[in-house]
Amino acid sequence: MARYTGPVCRLCRREGQKLYLKGDKCYIDKCPVSKRNYAPGQHGQSRKKDTEYGLQLREKQKVRRFYGIQESQMRSYFTMADRMQGITGENLLKILELRLDNVVYRMGFASSRPEARQLVKHGHFKVNGHKADIPSYILSVGDVIEVKDKSKNSPKFKELVENHKGNAVRWLEVELEEYKGRIVAEPAREDIDIPIEEHMIVELYSK
Repeated sequence: MARYTGPVCRLCRREGQKLYLKGDKCYIDKCPVSKRNYAPGQHGQSRKKDTEYGLQLREKQKVRRFYGIQESQMRSYFTMADRMQGITGENLLKILELRLDNVVYRMGFASSRPEARQLVKHGHFKVNGHKADIPSYILSVGDVIEVKDKSKNSPKFKELVENHKGNAVRWLEVELEEYKGRIVAEPAREDIDIPIEEHMIVELYSK
């Protein structure tokens, strides 16, 4: 399935809440979710009865849109999470949090996850001293993520550092002046601030 390339604000409206896909625009009054808090389309304002399957599907779609992943990736991550020790739903969110593009966003070196994915693809980052341009790369405790030397002088990164809005989490240690960060622990469920009921996703994929 091809990646969605339409207006991302429609995705937020479909889920009925902000997914913070447009960076700073999500925090101002012009945000479409604030102005039109109903699903897009001709029948967006009509009342619909939610079924158990429908609720589970919405949770799964919400997670996919938060992290910008495709269905095939989602199923692959679920399989990985199911094979790990611990609670499958929490394992799934932990894997998604440790994606390179999400870590870049958490560090504050991108204003949104879509922007972080683009910056990673364009080769602006290194992991443990080596070039890393795969947004879906899963990081581990001890990994060091840093902006490449050539990119540190770009106006984009200078602006991001000057107006740093990192999503501070306990499992990340950020050295802003050095343009780098380190993963110091695995993400815990309480560190993941997205409004998700992950058990519904487990129920959906377990059918």
